[in-house]
Formats: sequence, C-alpha cells, structure tokens
Amino acid sequence: MHAEVGDKVVIHGRTVGTADRGGTVIEARGTDGPYVVRFDDGHETLVFPGPDLTVVRTTP
Repeated sequence: MHAEVGDKVVIHGRTVGTADRGGTVIEARGTDGPYVVRFDDGHETLVFPGPDLTVVRTTP
C-alpha cells in the first residue's frame, strides 16, 4: 500500500457499528509505510498499512 504526504487515508471499522476513521498522511517513513497520519479529530499516530486501510490519492 503506497501513500505519499498529503494523501488521504480511511481506516475502516473492523466490527459492525464501528465508524470509519479518516485522516491525512503527514509523513511517510518508508515506501510502503508506516505513515504518520493526522486524523480528522486532530489526533496523530503512526499507522502500519493493512487490509482495513484505503488510500485516496490526492497527488498527481
């Protein structure tokens, strides 16, 4: 899963009733992750890509 700084990510809820979380990649520490993500609620964390993560490309 490749993402670049500025790309949007969505982490899908893993159980029924759990909401998806969206955020923006603010730092890429490798070609395929991990990424530092700032979520829409302002929280920042290190994210390792997995099957529940979708990248929405914002860069050309």
